[in-house]
Amino acid sequence: MIKTWKIGGEAGFGIMVSGTTFSRSLARAGLYLVETSEYPSLIRGGHNTVAVTFSEKPVYAPYKPVDILVALNKETVIFHKDELAPGASVLYDGTSYDISQENLRPDAVFFSIPFGKLIKESGGEMIMRNTVALGASIAVLGLPFEHLAHILTAQFTKKGQKVVDFNITVAKSGYDYIVVNYKEKITPMKIEKKEKEQMVITGAEASGLGAIAAGIKFFAAYPMTPINALLSYMAAVQVKGNFIYKQPEDEIAAINMAIGASFSGARSMVATSGGGFSLMVEGTSLAGMVEQPVVIIMGMRPGPATGLPTWTGQADLHFILNASQGEFPRIVLAPGDMEEMFKLTAEAFNLADRYQTPTFVLVDKYLFEARFTTNVFHPEEIVIDRGKLLSYEDQIKTPDHNRFQFTEDGISPRGIPGRPGGVFRANSDEHNEAGYSDEEAANTAKMIEKRMKKQQMANMAVPAPIVYGDADAEITFSGWGSTKGAILEAIKKLKVQNSNLKVNYMHVNYINPFPSEAVEQILKNAKRVVDVEGNHNGQLADLIRMKTGIYIKDRILKYDGRPFYPEDIIEGVKKII
Repeated sequence: MIKTWKIGGEAGFGIMVSGTTFSRSLARAGLYLVETSEYPSLIRGGHNTVAVTFSEKPVYAPYKPVDILVALNKETVIFHKDELAPGASVLYDGTSYDISQENLRPDAVFFSIPFGKLIKESGGEMIMRNTVALGASIAVLGLPFEHLAHILTAQFTKKGQKVVDFNITVAKSGYDYIVVNYKEKITPMKIEKKEKEQMVITGAEASGLGAIAAGIKFFAAYPMTPINALLSYMAAVQVKGNFIYKQPEDEIAAINMAIGASFSGARSMVATSGGGFSLMVEGTSLAGMVEQPVVIIMGMRPGPATGLPTWTGQADLHFILNASQGEFPRIVLAPGDMEEMFKLTAEAFNLADRYQTPTFVLVDKYLFEARFTTNVFHPEEIVIDRGKLLSYEDQIKTPDHNRFQFTEDGISPRGIPGRPGGVFRANSDEHNEAGYSDEEAANTAKMIEKRMKKQQMANMAVPAPIVYGDADAEITFSGWGSTKGAILEAIKKLKVQNSNLKVNYMHVNYINPFPSEAVEQILKNAKRVVDVEGNHNGQLADLIRMKTGIYIKDRILKYDGRPFYPEDIIEGVKKII
């Protein structure tokens, strides 16, 4: 059983907090879920929605058909009536607006709830209609009210017991109204106990936790969708996490501050989106030239230019791989779920230190803002590797330390300024081992080769892509980043439709260095390859051709600003096959 609940209304109706409260209530009841939000790029107003796809079994992506629609205004019914699943439930206020003429599904089940009347009887205000709707939603699912009451208590405890009791009373009025008036329409859910302890978390929170587990000491970011969720989280936890968060005047300042912090020995990170990274390109190139580690969280949204600020996409892959003046090594990682977001963000710090170069974590709006149930993280298992960072004792033994010393692997021992023997130059001009400007041809070639040797070393250590599914598959999907969940859900659906069908998925989460040999071997053994990406051109497929010579003809591409649903992939497969 997989169902999707969606709540919609005007901005200011508490849509976002309602979705989070509902998700946490379901998780407490023992369900797995994916929560996604949609909102326009407006300061005020506009139509907002939150959708929660949930199941007794693990679910990895949102499903498009809506099984329970909570309409806090008439527009929600009009906008989303075509999304209703067979037998869908519609919760609305029949005393405030009429939906009888909206040509809804004939098999839809209607729950007319007098939001205003119930709120008035509870002593509340109309802004609390979302709280009534939450109670009603829990009742429609046949779940115990205690799950919602527990979450409301945790949510409002800081505001005092009176506020807690008031919100519970309002929510209970919606719950009781359904139980009393629509008892025959309620089918209680049977939920099996989860095998492992789960938590509900956003991609931004998972990334932040990964950074903290890796020992981040400095974070700089200028606000920009979709990385604002990370800014809010890092600002809230900086004291507990033992790091400094700085919001500078712009993205140029952010990247240069982070490089400066790294120069002093601190693990540093910035976060931005495509437009913001355009301003960071020169600073990133500086980090490449002076060989300073820095982690860059790059949140993708549709472009060009301002594009769709509050929507999602995967069109910046080639931009991140190639943005620079000149050539220098870079690491690019692309997590596909919450566990990867946590672990790969932490690993990004190790890779940045190990190869002394900028390291990117490439995410998108959908994966960064969505909430998922996931296994509990274990920060104590994160191993910190500072690479060739000299200890205080080792540094004072080498007073003539050359910061850019030529070595066999291209990686120079790195000291920290301010220590004895820590006098050296970080020079954006081409330089010699000591950091002094040097434009001689022989030195220039040798320095470029030294830096690019680090890329060669990283290439040798890149892990192979993970392959999910059947070994001898008739269809092999290729994808990266946030398409992972939708592809895995599509595979489950395809196998339900045809139990004899063998399908698998090659998940690429190391983009640069690229695991060329492993990818080539996987695809050469594949019978039919279908690439799935959230961009117009199929940028991963083009990268695969560049690195392996293998051309992937069949591509399922989506570039409307919305995330992939399993249905999109299944429909795409039917068109191809």
